[in-house]
Amino acid sequence: RCVPLDSDESNFRLVREQLLDHLVQQKRSIPADQVMVINDELIASPEDVAQDYLDKMQSVFAGSTKTKFPQFDLVLLGIGPDGHTCSLFPGHALLEERNSWVASIEDSPKEPPRRITLTMPVVNHADKVAFVVAGAGKSKTVRAILDEKDVHMPATFVKPVKGDVYWFLDDAAAKGLAENKPAEFKL
Repeated sequence: RCVPLDSDESNFRLVREQLLDHLVQQKRSIPADQVMVINDELIASPEDVAQDYLDKMQSVFAGSTKTKFPQFDLVLLGIGPDGHTCSLFPGHALLEERNSWVASIEDSPKEPPRRITLTMPVVNHADKVAFVVAGAGKSKTVRAILDEKDVHMPATFVKPVKGDVYWFLDDAAAKGLAENKPAEFKL
């Protein structure tokens, strides 16, 4: 989302508050240079934000991969009620992107309209992809993705080439799952 990093709409802020700050408290922090964030000074232009993010990615991954796409150790994702993930929305042209690593979007069907997103090939080249989903409002979507394999929901297309997908669901989000029975997870 092309918003200031301290905005209530910022995905980075949510990850920082819900994960990164807790790791620091437990003396298990992730080095700052291993967490990629947008340059919020560029948010007036999603294309500029996307190019800057791509530049950051290329500086890290250039020459380090034998494939056309970077290979993240972990991509942490959520889902929207419509099954979108990243800023890849049902029926949107960006779902068909096969070459770019990062893309800008100015017409998101969900607020805020200006965003950048990793493309599906980048997500699918990650070593591990973890979905973190909470709340009863997401249970129907989780069932559609995991049990029904609904091809209209972009999260269904997350299938790493050589990696694994993990789903971390609270009880409310997992309610009603048939095929995929959740197992308890403790840190």
